[in-house]
Amino acid sequence: MSLHDIEDLVADSVRLLDVHTEPGDPRVRDWFAVLYDFQNGYDCSFTHFRVMDALLRRGYTYRFPIDRHPDYGERAAYLDALSEFTGLRTFDEDAPDFEGYDSWLEDGYVEPPFLYCDAGTELWRRMVAAGELRGPDATPPRRIPLIEAVREVAVAAEKEQDHELIGLWYAFGCETLLGGLAGCLFDVTELAEMPAVLELRAAVRRTDALPIARRSPYAVPVEFAEHHELESWWWRL
Repeated sequence: MSLHDIEDLVADSVRLLDVHTEPGDPRVRDWFAVLYDFQNGYDCSFTHFRVMDALLRRGYTYRFPIDRHPDYGERAAYLDALSEFTGLRTFDEDAPDFEGYDSWLEDGYVEPPFLYCDAGTELWRRMVAAGELRGPDATPPRRIPLIEAVREVAVAAEKEQDHELIGLWYAFGCETLLGGLAGCLFDVTELAEMPAVLELRAAVRRTDALPIARRSPYAVPVEFAEHHELESWWWRL
């Protein structure tokens, strides 16, 4: 069962970032990358085509004629015969190193009549090596903290008076927005000095989005948070 609220959150954020950031700003690509990394942590469907124009425009996704695939010479019959959306990576479930299907986009995907790949994937690297992508398009997305992208979403959402979107992002708290597998590695003093954190919290205050955040199903009650002190501070504005 897909988590449509997560899908909507990311798609709406992508649209806002595209609309409210200057054309050619390379940071947008990095923001998209971390937003989709976030979405991939949940049971979500493949949603790129909801915002494909923005992904193509900002150089997060690339589109080619199918015959530009590096293996077209050997796989022409297979690629030309594709008549529906298809991820091109194949898996051997019986292989000793099989780790699941998380990498299914790495070799690109086809939505006839086009071939697509996302920046930073294996097919993207092959397209770079083949000279199909050059300049800024040949540079992988930077790895950035999720909080940086969310701060930019909040700035854009405030311009649109979309207080709901600001509150929904704030609801995820320190562990998600600044954490990782090891959880949030910062203390309250450090958080209180981070520009992205300060700007997000200021946007929440200005838009009165805290009640929206508290109603979110993803808001973890302080008593159940791994780091009570951090989350207590997060919810005091």
